[in-house]
Amino acid sequence: MAQPRPRRLIVGITGASGAVYGVRLLERARALGVRTHLVVTPAGILNVHHELGMDRTALEALADEAHAPGDVGACIASGSYSTDAMVVAPCTMKTLASVAHGFGDNLLTRAADVTLKERRRLVLMVRETPFNLAHLRNMTAVTEMGGIIFPPLPAFYHRPDSIDDMVNETVERVLALLGLEDAHPQVWEGL
Repeated sequence: MAQPRPRRLIVGITGASGAVYGVRLLERARALGVRTHLVVTPAGILNVHHELGMDRTALEALADEAHAPGDVGACIASGSYSTDAMVVAPCTMKTLASVAHGFGDNLLTRAADVTLKERRRLVLMVRETPFNLAHLRNMTAVTEMGGIIFPPLPAFYHRPDSIDDMVNETVERVLALLGLEDAHPQVWEGL
């Protein structure tokens, strides 16, 4: 009997605040045996360094494969390369707009476009507040195309003790949304 193909997840990291979500997603995916393809924009690298003190080498070491944003010939730029899902964590409004309008002008936005066209799960963890009308319309467009808009808003009903607890819970919710049975978000059981 043939061995099942390992699960594959594309992780994009852009320059929005919240680089910890992308890093934690890579860490958890590895722990769950999910193969990851990472694409980080130049602003994403700056933000990872600013917010987490990590350099490109340390960040890319968390992924199974790392691709440069300009490498539009990478495997994840084609629908013939089977992946299970893509998460952009965090996702800038620029990246959201590019996805909403089909601008596959770099590998990250091309991979998102491929994810949508192949009817695979795309999750954009958008980071901006407040939203203006263009942001809202772009979120609507991506939703209408089958994408999922997932602002990383913390839940407080489980009484988190730290920012780390809030980040972990949000990442577990994303992993569960991707259909990973080993994800363990806290479940509201009612009062």
